[in-house]
Amino acid sequence: MSSHRQRLSPPEAKKVPFLMEIFGDKRLDNYHWLRDAGRDPDVQRYLELENKYAESIMSETNGYEFALFNELKARFKEDDISVPVRVGSHYYYQRRYLSKDYVQYCRRFIPNNEAPPSVYDIMPTGPDDPPEEVIIDEEVIKYKNSLENYRITAFKVSPNNKLVAFRENCGTVCVIDSETGAPAEKPIQGCLEFEWAGDEAFLYTRRNAIAEPQVWFHKLGEEQSKDTCLYRTREDLFDLTLEASESKKFLFVKSKTRVTGFVYYFDVSRPETLRFLPPWHLGIDMFVSHRGNQFFIRRSDGEFRSDVLTCPVDNTFETTVLIPHRERVRVEEVRLFADHIAVYELEEGLPKISTYCLPPVGEPLKTLQGGRTVDIFKSELCISRIHGIRDSQFSSSILRICFYTMRMPFSAYDYDMNTGISVLKKKETILGGFDESNYVTESKRAYASDGEEIPISIVYRKNRVKLDGSDPLGVMILAVGFSWDGDCGPSSYSNSIASRLTILDRGIIFAIAHVRGGDEKGKQWHENGKLLNKRNTFTDFIACADYLIKSNYCSEDNLCIEGGSAGGMLIGAVLNMRPELFKVAVADVPSVDVLTTILFYPRKRDLEEWGDPRMEQFYFYIKSYSPVDNVKAQNYPNILVRTAYQDKLVPFYGPAKFVAKLRDMKTDDNLLLLKCRSDGGHRQMPGSVGRLRQQQQDAFKYTFILKALNMIHAPGSEQSRN
Repeated sequence: MSSHRQRLSPPEAKKVPFLMEIFGDKRLDNYHWLRDAGRDPDVQRYLELENKYAESIMSETNGYEFALFNELKARFKEDDISVPVRVGSHYYYQRRYLSKDYVQYCRRFIPNNEAPPSVYDIMPTGPDDPPEEVIIDEEVIKYKNSLENYRITAFKVSPNNKLVAFRENCGTVCVIDSETGAPAEKPIQGCLEFEWAGDEAFLYTRRNAIAEPQVWFHKLGEEQSKDTCLYRTREDLFDLTLEASESKKFLFVKSKTRVTGFVYYFDVSRPETLRFLPPWHLGIDMFVSHRGNQFFIRRSDGEFRSDVLTCPVDNTFETTVLIPHRERVRVEEVRLFADHIAVYELEEGLPKISTYCLPPVGEPLKTLQGGRTVDIFKSELCISRIHGIRDSQFSSSILRICFYTMRMPFSAYDYDMNTGISVLKKKETILGGFDESNYVTESKRAYASDGEEIPISIVYRKNRVKLDGSDPLGVMILAVGFSWDGDCGPSSYSNSIASRLTILDRGIIFAIAHVRGGDEKGKQWHENGKLLNKRNTFTDFIACADYLIKSNYCSEDNLCIEGGSAGGMLIGAVLNMRPELFKVAVADVPSVDVLTTILFYPRKRDLEEWGDPRMEQFYFYIKSYSPVDNVKAQNYPNILVRTAYQDKLVPFYGPAKFVAKLRDMKTDDNLLLLKCRSDGGHRQMPGSVGRLRQQQQDAFKYTFILKALNMIHAPGSEQSRN
């Protein structure tokens, strides 16, 4: 028996197993009692026991972990701001301090704000310029009101720049005077999303007592009890989202599932009702923008086609196709301006932005003219990820583009659509002599058993890695490149390259497997990794691991894997399928008890992604890969599982059950740790909002990996950084 099971005495041995039978299949769950977190004190004691056990195992490397934390911390500036965004007469931005978890929302006045915007504009910060105004300080609000884990989740300026509305993480929307900070309105309770509807009203979404999504209209100065409900749906299948048009003249209410979305539009000048926006068909997802007397619609459908069309505001059935569907091209985003349209596309998974001139408002628009491709990605194109085309003023010709790559930190450019000139506005600062030219990026392809090409993005440091198989420390960390709904998530493209440098500078290679189930190669790529195609996700990942080993990037003795959320489920699945292939595994907030979870809580969005296990075909298919259901008596690699007690999307008891069953059944003596945070939820793992807490989490993870690899004291493992 493994010593890592002998040293833990979980109370589940006293519990009565839970028997489930469906379609003649009997499943005995010895750990079902963990779900009773609110009523069973043994659950909390068990989690505390797991945390203490993890602390005891890692105690001998506390000094190393602390040194690693200091190394991570030293790469960040103490005081940093986000990219300033011009709104009317001011620049707005967020200020963060390394030593604090909280954010200040600030602005600066633009003295010559009547001049047209230019890519060369910079925010005035000199001693003779207007001073910084701190509109909201999260930390002040927290301590003033004795709140824990206070966060602002949305911050929006009124069109006339006089008011600011912000949503707190408790669901309250507050409205304050942007000059004085004084409350301008009684707080609105229970809001999920909100958007300004002119200067004196806004729309917001909420759910009623039986969780029905609703849209409400609120006029400033009136009691919330007098608000008007504009729309409700009795189908929990649909979620409601709000989005303001770039022109600020319309708001769009989108009712959507994962495969279908239809839109209602709200005229700010005529706030009586919502109007339905055709054309709509089952299986079509829609995103709408507005300019002049026309709506611009980006569509994608169940056959994985995407196009852009336009229609008159007063006759939405009269449509004109501006960008037709093209094979292997997916239109990701459209941004409208007074005289231009910017289109962000993925072609064979590679990002591309094109801009086009638009005729004067009122003139017929049948085709797009003057197309220009934005060229700021250069050689990084194959591994770039565009963060967005956003924060741009409708009346200007300046497009804001944000992106990052495997070796380049977050960068923001302003691009002049008239001249083609781009100017860097901000690049994430990494201290400690960082030079991106010291790092190499590669794009490779592995082949699945059905012949499909699986892209792999790779980064490593020059002169620290040998790819001929002769490197005794040849170590690789292979991550999965998608999140819960198929989008490329934080696990695949870190919003800070600085954290990854800690392992790259030690000679470790980092790679991302872009398996089916993600969106890197378009919607079809996602569809081929969901429902009854879900196993493609796992076998693709294994194919990537086999390829990297055969290509001398690493060996089985030095291959580490990590993933979070749905990617964490992938980690659990491949550990059951091919445990001998890996040395270390890290799973963050992993959805490893997927079969039982969906049976007990059949959320419609999950049914669309995984299938409905109340149907026999899906039941046995999901059971064939559900990590908890497939743990068996075999050797497993070193494993770290992290979860959060407050996680609502992937409750903690799934990861806890996975670890408990591994302890009972695995036949090796490798490390197996469960870390359960008492604060934070799904979106705050593996780190937290504060950068210091994020770095603490990263330091623990990297220390675990290096400890499992016996690299902490290995000769050459602590090479000085150049």
